[in-house]
Amino acid sequence: MSEKPEIPNIFDPFGMMKQMRDTGMENWAKSMTDFVNSDTFTAAQAETLNAWLATSTPFRKLLEDTLSKSMQALHLPSTDDLARLADRLTNIEMRLDDMDAKLDQCLKPQHQEHSE
Repeated sequence: MSEKPEIPNIFDPFGMMKQMRDTGMENWAKSMTDFVNSDTFTAAQAETLNAWLATSTPFRKLLEDTLSKSMQALHLPSTDDLARLADRLTNIEMRLDDMDAKLDQCLKPQHQEHSE
């Protein structure tokens, strides 16, 4: 069923204003949805994004270099330093797990002798 438009009460100016507002909002919402879903808008947005990315790349590089030099001057570890440390800790953990497994294998025959 389609909704019948309300007949405005001429003695209620706020009701008429509310109805005008609601109708206007519905029309704007439909218009903006159609506009945003159009190919023209999508192409323009893609072009704007590409231009922004092209112009922001040198600034991002400059910022990264500046932060890297600042961290180096303050003797703070860089992201690469932390990644290398994480790799080394992972390797140490794997070696410890291997040593634990070998120790368990060596001790297994001793436990079997004591249980018999």
